[in-house]
Amino acid sequence: MIDIKKQIQILLLQKGTSMTKLTKNLQKDGILNINVASLSRMMTTKTIKFETIQIILDYLGYTIEVREK
Repeated sequence: MIDIKKQIQILLLQKGTSMTKLTKNLQKDGILNINVASLSRMMTTKTIKFETIQIILDYLGYTIEVREK
């Protein structure tokens, strides 16, 4: 199973940004009102909504692809 927190961190590194910058930009642009502590906690406890992940990935320029094994 994919660890979503690690995967998001890898994508952030590839984009040259951080969770702090991501959350500030999402708030500033009115896309998602979340702070870095809440986002980190939700990913660590695996209580983050699928929709929130979609918003973050879309903002970073990625999509989720579901395919058969």
